[in-house]
Amino acid sequence: MRTAATRIGALAGIGVLAACAPAPAPDRASEPAPPTPAASTSPTPPTCSPEGIRITELGVDAAMGLRAMGLELVNCGDRPYVLEGYPAPSLRDADGDPLTVQVIPGARPITAGFDQPPTRVVLRPGERAAAALLWRNLVTDATAVASNGAHLDVAPLPGRPAYPVELDGPIDLGNTGRLGVSAWKRYDGPSATKPPAPSDLPSLAPTPDSRL
Repeated sequence: MRTAATRIGALAGIGVLAACAPAPAPDRASEPAPPTPAASTSPTPPTCSPEGIRITELGVDAAMGLRAMGLELVNCGDRPYVLEGYPAPSLRDADGDPLTVQVIPGARPITAGFDQPPTRVVLRPGERAAAALLWRNLVTDATAVASNGAHLDVAPLPGRPAYPVELDGPIDLGNTGRLGVSAWKRYDGPSATKPPAPSDLPSLAPTPDSRL
């Protein structure tokens, strides 16, 4: 068996001989076809909606069964966009069927600390706002089926059109059937294009008057 050095030397010799030999006329028919560019595997970014906004997930923070998901709303239009209130989320299961969920503005029955009243936010083109969805993954009744929201739709405010928001994982409500929302506020933190640090999401530290 030849050593690696012998094999390398043989390959080098072939290269020298090939360089000295006259180059044959190119055979166009036998030339390999140029490689086809590989299809991009990066996800398609959400498009700007007809009303000039884009809503995306910022990530999920979890502690002691409490979940907080950040939502980012970007004014991707060409005129100011006004927010004053709470986002209006709805959930669908893996088959796309709607789930019965009680949406709680301020999230007070779920936890404390997210009940700041809404303020008027005027977003100029390119500016952003954020809100949080809050829930507890609890199963308190063995006879009730636990709910997992596989698909999320969010309207920026009640009565406005809702848009699908891509999720990294299911919204595991257990059998609580409750989803809290915080009010929109101006947001200058990390964009949804990269995962935020846990400190960029609403704090999940328990408070003395937190309730299940």
